[in-house]
Amino acid sequence: MNRIVVVGASAAGLAAAETLRREGYAGPLTLVGDEPLAPYDRPPLSKQLLSGEWQPERLDLRTPADLSALGLDLRLGVRATGLELAERTVRLADGSTVPYDGLILATGVRPRRLPGEGAHVLRTLEDALTLRDRLGPGRRLVVVGAGFLGAEAAAVAWRLGAEVTVLEPAPVPLAHAVGTEVGQVLSQAHLERGVELRCGVTVTEVTEDGVRLASGEVVEADEVLVAIGSLPNTEWLDGSGLAVGDGVVCDQYCEAARNVYAAGDVARWHNPLFGTSMRIEHRTNAAEQGMAAARNLLAPEARKPFAPVPYFWSDQYDMKIQAYGFLRGHDEVAVVEGDLAERRFVAVYRTGDRVSGALAVGMPPKAIRRWRQSIVTGAAWSETVRAAV
Repeated sequence: MNRIVVVGASAAGLAAAETLRREGYAGPLTLVGDEPLAPYDRPPLSKQLLSGEWQPERLDLRTPADLSALGLDLRLGVRATGLELAERTVRLADGSTVPYDGLILATGVRPRRLPGEGAHVLRTLEDALTLRDRLGPGRRLVVVGAGFLGAEAAAVAWRLGAEVTVLEPAPVPLAHAVGTEVGQVLSQAHLERGVELRCGVTVTEVTEDGVRLASGEVVEADEVLVAIGSLPNTEWLDGSGLAVGDGVVCDQYCEAARNVYAAGDVARWHNPLFGTSMRIEHRTNAAEQGMAAARNLLAPEARKPFAPVPYFWSDQYDMKIQAYGFLRGHDEVAVVEGDLAERRFVAVYRTGDRVSGALAVGMPPKAIRRWRQSIVTGAAWSETVRAAV
């Protein structure tokens, strides 16, 4: 392997580059990033940075000295615009091309948007700083979307004194992911603090005065945050020959084509632990997958399937939410410890007859960690959970 290129300079791309060096690769290593900034952490954007608790420099994933020590050909502030598999080259927006023998794709995602101008999104440092400057006592914020990102931002805005309205098309926020009962419990935290939560409403566009609903009603706001999910950044791969479908399609090793791997939010790979294809937008997965892709690229004869138990966390008001596993598409939820009404509990998820996930609110880490092993082993629900309830 003479030349390796990593496209995407965030958590997954940086983890891949560091792993390549740590595993002994000493050849030319190019890291391409579309933002002009060195790799930084994104989860704090909707929490500590938006609240003003942290300043931007705390988000840096590595110091300039650490980055320099990697000996990278660092191409920041330039997008990748095309991939030629046969010629093994990546085209960049500045007109240059970068040849490779091995390639790792870590281009992440971008926020979905609504028609109209002036709404905020939360993906980049600039996004978060712009919104932070507009929030404060008495400011009216409408958050479109009550998923984890929207809920975190709403909680921060409330703490900053803003009047917050959250608009969500589903009858119960997050029910598709965490179940109806858990979704209702998480929603209650907003309602108790005076946040207006309106479910079952569809926003059709952003207006000068706020947002317009499908009913024609305009919900007025000084600022609008759109948090309705993300789209994987794969357009630049059109015509490349790679399979793309809600992400870069990979096998269980994260390989998309010979010596081409993908990692992080943009990768859709077959997770053999759950027996299904998945694309995970969580910070922990990005780093782990970046490392796995790098190892498999360097040592194809010793490749290992990437079969993680996904993990994510969320901070909302005084709630610390943690989850392991693959909760989407579950068949049943059972509270095995604590109490939903007190917002201190562990809920376990069933898919088929196996334990497929666990979520904890307001509990110590050890309370949920023991369920991680049940997910790893595919423990039978009938034996494991019924004995615990």
